[in-house]
Amino acid sequence: MNADLREALARLIPSDARVLEVGCGWGDLIGALPQAQRAGIDFLPENIAEARRHYPEVTFEVADALDPPRAPGAAAWDAVVCDRLVHSVLDAKALLEGLSARLADDGRIYLTVFNFLWEIPTRIAEWVVWKRPAPTANWLSDSDFRNLFDLTGLEIVRAEDRMMLPLGVPGLAAGMNQVLARVPPLERLTLYRIYVLRKRRREPVPRRLSVSVVVPARNEAGNIQAAIDRTPVMGGDTELIFVEGNSTDDTWATIERCLAAYRGPLKLSAYQQTGKGKGDAVRLGFGKATGDLLMILDADLTVPPEDLPGFYEVAARGQADFVQGTRLVYPMERGAMRFFNKIGNVAFSQLFTYLLQQPIRDTLCGTKVLRRSDYERIAANRSYFGDFDPFGDFDLIFGAARLNLKIAEIPVRYRDRTYGETNISRWKHGVLLLRMSVIAARKLKFV
Repeated sequence: MNADLREALARLIPSDARVLEVGCGWGDLIGALPQAQRAGIDFLPENIAEARRHYPEVTFEVADALDPPRAPGAAAWDAVVCDRLVHSVLDAKALLEGLSARLADDGRIYLTVFNFLWEIPTRIAEWVVWKRPAPTANWLSDSDFRNLFDLTGLEIVRAEDRMMLPLGVPGLAAGMNQVLARVPPLERLTLYRIYVLRKRRREPVPRRLSVSVVVPARNEAGNIQAAIDRTPVMGGDTELIFVEGNSTDDTWATIERCLAAYRGPLKLSAYQQTGKGKGDAVRLGFGKATGDLLMILDADLTVPPEDLPGFYEVAARGQADFVQGTRLVYPMERGAMRFFNKIGNVAFSQLFTYLLQQPIRDTLCGTKVLRRSDYERIAANRSYFGDFDPFGDFDLIFGAARLNLKIAEIPVRYRDRTYGETNISRWKHGVLLLRMSVIAARKLKFV
């Protein structure tokens, strides 16, 4: 289990994170992680002495996990790891409060716990000396943990079930642990789970953030003026960035004309992409953006610009890190989405919810919002997936899942186009969606 856990945490924790392990023992777990800034605390001085001897590059300190940190600076950890300690402490709620007290506001707790169904097999393994005896007292179910998270102001970003067969049986262990352990309902039988948690946040008043709204516009000449007229000013200030490329109508000339005539409160700018596809346009627009929050508004205006303040409020209150729309909750206008397109979207939403381990109801809704700092981290880690997404939607969704960002979806009323035709080809792009599913399975789920 220890080797499996080290591999999983090395993948789950961002490479630039400052990592603290609470209850580090001899330091073998924190010492094996690749992050540059690492520290560990443990209640027993002899454990800390041994950890310092084996891992001098890691900072270790004697401290009680249930106590608050001694200095304000000790709380600013991007990642707090706690490996199975919850099973042996007298007060699991106090432990979770101690972990949260050491966490930066945007940090994540990585809590590993045994599956309570393994209590009897574990006791048998200890009895036959297959496993070193451990003072495990708390065998808690998922509902027990969720209740504790609720009580301590934490919420689950993702939960990863791991290890079906803890014995290194050649030719069998790898298949069971990497494949069967990810298949429902068999995943309920795995040995342990990693909960990725964040502080539940809801600011009483939305933070005043500046906003950049990027509008990819190909063959959308008839919608440019409406996008300008209908986009509201949000937060400190709002800039509207048009990115045009490869249009066969006069979209670029229309953008130039509308920008020259504008005298309103928005900050307007426009760029022409040299590449192709919406994904390329979004990257160009985000690269030029200066706002704290980045938004995408599709130029067809099938998701109304008037809905954007609702997205702003969720992000500015800290309720989620990555906010996108879902068109599949409310009834749609007739003709807004073709029948087979809707069936495909519903099917892929179920598949991606399973693969990403966060609820994703509508993968291709163009309206998406995230902090610029988080986008920069997604862009910096893009090599993990490669340049695979012409839409741009999955580059952001997969990147958000990879960084354990909290994803939220806001229901929107999807309208029919008033100008032009859709750029989506249902069959061609359906094949691309299948390809995205394979990438998500290989890079995020079956690892």
